Amino acid sequence: MKRATIAILVAGSLFSAACNVGPRYKRPATPVPETIRGAEPQSDQASIADLAWWELFRDEQLQSLIRAALAQNYDLRSAVERIAEARAQLGITRSARYPDVSLDASATAGKAQGGTKSTFFTLAPDASYQLDLFGKVHNQIVAGQAQVTAAEESRNSVILSLVGEVAADYFQLLTLDAALKTAQDTAAAQESSVTLVKTRLEYGATTQVELLQAQQVLDSARAQIPDLERQIAQTENALNLLAGRLPAGIERGKLLDEQYLPPAAPEGVPSSLLERRPDIRSAEQQLIVANANIGVARAAFFPNISFSVSGGGTMGHATSASSGQTTLWSAAGQLSQPIFNGGRLRSNLKVTEAQQREALLTYQQTIQKSFGEVSDAAIGYHKLHEVRLQQDSNVKHLAEAEALSRQRYEGGLVAYSEVLDAQRVLFSARLSLAQARGNEQIALVTLYKTLGGGWQK
Repeated sequence: MKRATIAILVAGSLFSAACNVGPRYKRPATPVPETIRGAEPQSDQASIADLAWWELFRDEQLQSLIRAALAQNYDLRSAVERIAEARAQLGITRSARYPDVSLDASATAGKAQGGTKSTFFTLAPDASYQLDLFGKVHNQIVAGQAQVTAAEESRNSVILSLVGEVAADYFQLLTLDAALKTAQDTAAAQESSVTLVKTRLEYGATTQVELLQAQQVLDSARAQIPDLERQIAQTENALNLLAGRLPAGIERGKLLDEQYLPPAAPEGVPSSLLERRPDIRSAEQQLIVANANIGVARAAFFPNISFSVSGGGTMGHATSASSGQTTLWSAAGQLSQPIFNGGRLRSNLKVTEAQQREALLTYQQTIQKSFGEVSDAAIGYHKLHEVRLQQDSNVKHLAEAEALSRQRYEGGLVAYSEVLDAQRVLFSARLSLAQARGNEQIALVTLYKTLGGGWQK
């Protein structure tokens, strides 16, 4: 029995490598642009996506939020379980490489009419093995391995998205904080202005119109405050949801204008996207799965060859006779060749071939889409950087104009309405500057994410 089992394994290992009717996988040629539209010419620098997320996002509180999300986010935890499921399924598939061995045991006791007692014990081991002569199991294993890798890349995609969402929401929160402080500071300053205008009105030094204008600037600043507080609370809730936590306040680290911005944000070589972006890598693994499934479908046209070995031994004892022992074994081989199945095998092959072509199109489309996303992100980041610089300059000049109008008013050269107009324009510009700074930070996050950065360990 033991020798027969060894013979089956040896024969199986030899025949399994003999013939594989499945197509060999080769990564398809895909057009890659020489440069990324909207990217700045910085070919001598590595891509910003090569930085780990904690090297780019240097706010310790933001890093704490990202770590919490990576540990507790439900979408990411589900993605990890899908990897475990794919690995277990691969284990099931790999088991077809080995023989099935079972052991049946039984015991029988009896008493004859003449008082003779008997006891018998039977052991019957069985082993069976199916040769993978045409690569059916081999291709199933290849597909299973690719499914595991695809699940791992899907997890990496979740990590990439999660890091990006947490960072973007955090910078949006700091943007709202900056806008709220601007509104609160403006409201506090305008309260003093309204008090001043009221005093001057009592002494006949100004008009009711100027008082109403001062009150309008104050009301405009005050009206911003509750809406900004609403947005802040909702953004905090969104961050807690990403981190797998219940709604609560979020601690802040650095202020928005203290956040790190790299001196340059190089996009790197376009072809590196094929290796860095996990969605492209996952799409390629699905193409490998589809390619292997063609091999499985082709193998179904060829014979199935299997071997089986069975044996048994019986030991018994009877009171009227001496104990006895018998041993029997048998070996058999079987060949099964499909003859007619109504076109089922042919249609199944056509299904797998169509699925392979579809997977190829998905892979190519994913690559094309990725270059579009990177181009949009590069254009967005560089142009929003210019917007922020212009808005910085605008606020600086408007602040100087507001200070000058105050001096002119105190010197009796202009009416107070000129001061109010300058304050109104400055308040609006400061709100725009806060938004411009937030947009620049979020655009950097988007560029980093579309380049495939953020999921590395």
